[in-house]
Amino acid sequence: MNWYKYASPPNFYPFAGKMIPWFAIPAAILFVLGLYQGLFVAPTDSQQGDAYRIIFIHVPAAWMGMLLYVLMAIYAAIGWAFNARLSSMMASAISITGAMFTFLSLVTGSLWGKPTWGTWWVWDARLTSTLILLFLYIGFISLQASIDDPRRADRAGAVLAIVGVINVPIIYFSVQWWNTLHQGATIRLMGKPTMAPPMLRAMLIMLAACWLYSIAVVLIRLRYIILEREQNAAWAAEAAGSPVGQPRWGT
Repeated sequence: MNWYKYASPPNFYPFAGKMIPWFAIPAAILFVLGLYQGLFVAPTDSQQGDAYRIIFIHVPAAWMGMLLYVLMAIYAAIGWAFNARLSSMMASAISITGAMFTFLSLVTGSLWGKPTWGTWWVWDARLTSTLILLFLYIGFISLQASIDDPRRADRAGAVLAIVGVINVPIIYFSVQWWNTLHQGATIRLMGKPTMAPPMLRAMLIMLAACWLYSIAVVLIRLRYIILEREQNAAWAAEAAGSPVGQPRWGT
């Protein structure tokens, strides 16, 4: 299979349409299964009670916020370095989903922090660096929206995205580098997790659901971006010619 041909927006557009259901449907199933496992199967925490269950949304959202930023920066850098239009479009498509997950992690973290710490917010190292991550997403989105020329917008956004990557390891290692209220990692790359198996199972299911959801939504958004930027091309005009003027998944 010649994957290089999908580096072209006209070729990737129909391919993305065919792939969306393969990610969207499993994501919906895993969300239901993960929430059931987290809310009804996982045991009550001995210290935090049932308030801890928000971690099954908070932790996957926080992970996805960081991971998607790194992916956004990689695609933006590839688009800038090689003048690859599709990579730049992918970075733009990722940014909205990454910002959403980062915002969700901050909101759920505050809801978790109130019963756990007794306050909605503290200027703790991890919370502050995560807030900076949200500002970086917003800055990337706003910068691209403020520049009319798409190529100039992509280059400007790429610079901001690449510089901002330094914040991701700061978020991850903040609980090790500084004395913070935020608890340490319960799932480690090296070493055994500190969670009970039912909790860990629910967490991993929710993480898989968020990952599949992200792929589906990014592909949907990417198709709209492709049509917008390629609107003068004959193939794009034909692809957008559905009865309601919207992109069709499978075409």
